[in-house]
Amino acid sequence: MSTEEHVWRAHVVKCLRERNRKECENFKEIIEQNNRLIDHVAQLKSDNLKLSVENEQLRSAMSTGGTGSHVAIATLEKKLLSQQEELTELHKRKGENSQLIVDLNMKVEQQRIIMSEREHSLAEQQTHNNRLRAEVHLLHSSLEELKKLNNTLLDEHTALQLAFSSLEDKMRGIQDENRCLLERLMRYKSKDADKLNEENESIIRKRLPSIFRKRSAKLKRDLEDAVREPSASSNSAPTAGITSLHRNSTSPAQFIGGIITDDDFDEATINGAMEAIGLDDTEYINARFTAGEVCETTRASIDALKATGYLGQENPTKILLKFEAHENESHAVRWSPVERMVATGGADRKVKLWDIGKNSTEPRAVLSGSSAGINSVDFDSTGAYILGTSNDYGARVWTVIDNRLRHTLTGHSGKVMAAKYVQEPIKVVTGSHDRTLKIWDLRSIACIETKFAGSSCNDLVTTDSLGSTIISGHYDKKIRFWDIRTEKQADDVLMPAKITSLDLSKDCNYLICSVRDDTIKLLDLRKNQVISTFTNENFKISCDFARASFNSTGLKIACGSADGAIYIWNVNGFLETTLKGHSTAVNAVSWSTNSNLLASVGKSKRCIIYSDS
Repeated sequence: MSTEEHVWRAHVVKCLRERNRKECENFKEIIEQNNRLIDHVAQLKSDNLKLSVENEQLRSAMSTGGTGSHVAIATLEKKLLSQQEELTELHKRKGENSQLIVDLNMKVEQQRIIMSEREHSLAEQQTHNNRLRAEVHLLHSSLEELKKLNNTLLDEHTALQLAFSSLEDKMRGIQDENRCLLERLMRYKSKDADKLNEENESIIRKRLPSIFRKRSAKLKRDLEDAVREPSASSNSAPTAGITSLHRNSTSPAQFIGGIITDDDFDEATINGAMEAIGLDDTEYINARFTAGEVCETTRASIDALKATGYLGQENPTKILLKFEAHENESHAVRWSPVERMVATGGADRKVKLWDIGKNSTEPRAVLSGSSAGINSVDFDSTGAYILGTSNDYGARVWTVIDNRLRHTLTGHSGKVMAAKYVQEPIKVVTGSHDRTLKIWDLRSIACIETKFAGSSCNDLVTTDSLGSTIISGHYDKKIRFWDIRTEKQADDVLMPAKITSLDLSKDCNYLICSVRDDTIKLLDLRKNQVISTFTNENFKISCDFARASFNSTGLKIACGSADGAIYIWNVNGFLETTLKGHSTAVNAVSWSTNSNLLASVGKSKRCIIYSDS
């Protein structure tokens, strides 16, 4: 018990000493100086008392008389005066020291306040530091868990890659088997089509009016007599026949540059044409619908019928060139606007240029830079630049003269399906599966405007070189019109199914749209209305990016089919011919702007060029 009391007493003494030290340490010097002053004042008081006693003694001595005493008194008075001045100075210094003590006390209080604030801030910082340490610990543990999860995902990814490779091998085998089955199916379909054509021809011959045969026999004799006459007469005879045709019937030549409806070709019109040039029913069917071979005696009549506009430009029915365009499936094809050169793009991530004028099966150039398959290719109006889009979410611009990659346009978050020049060669517009259209400035290589369509874009076109209007076709079955001058969207046109491609006529008045319901729609852009639909029982759109195309005159339409054939219609709705050559589905076709050549690519890697001679 005494030990505990001793410890307690020692602790109290220690605390008191500590408090005394903290409270007195700052004033120790001032207290010592004050004590010295007090001692000095006490000494001065004692000295003053002595002097007062001496002064009294001197005064008493003076009262008794004596000269020496007067001198001593004067001396003592001086001494007393100096002592009083010194005492006054000491009192003054004492007052200053007292004021200094007050000021120092105020500073001490301020320092105590600052110290308490800093102690409080230090406590808060320590608390915050402890929280941060706890968070760091949690993040370290989370990082370890993520590393473990990442390793697990890598293992799963490796396993999935192995499974994917195995499935890909199986898919190739199934594709080869499917290709063989399709070839067999095509052979069977070809036989069925030949039989059906024979039956149709026999039915048509039976149903044609007998008056056609009577009139055609008479006019054929007249035409033969005219051919036997001298050249001047022979030149005037077809002219007379054509003049008679214009007089007695309505010729499609009157509608060149416009759209001819099926009503323009009534029975009286065909009757008048056959009367004028002397065609019988078989020759008319061969020339108008089948594009088949005819005998020499009817060649002049068929040429005259073409001159009047009933048959129009000959169809490119012969294969001019056939070559392996890409290592894998071919997706896109486009003719140069100034040369006999065609550009193709495929799943092997390359754009290739082919010089058709030289009939070469080796590419003129191979344009690389894409890291995924090419979806579309397009030239500018001068043929100096080529624009390609890719599945790697980007578009690229190459120069044709040196085959160099000039610009790479990245910013989409989905594969880019189509691109066209706007205000060439300054701007480019791209359409993507990320549901947006982007306009790019090639001078700064930056996106200057994004248009939100709300649906994946499969193809787009621009109405003129200034690109004032952009027309886009989308997965949600809508054709959208964008005016870049007003930044407003015009009315949409709804199709019966999703849209795979768009193409404009040369005068920008008509638009064709290939639709996934296996039809092609013809729109009059001046009315924003569908004015004609093209279809056939054997025609099937091959894929979601199948491309249809106008010819250079805007009077014929071509599109590839899933059965490997290319179907050619005229704008009046007649199916003029089907082109064979591909063994698998045809993905894209393109008419040459300078000649009657048609290029096509498909899933069989091949590019086929068709010609009319």
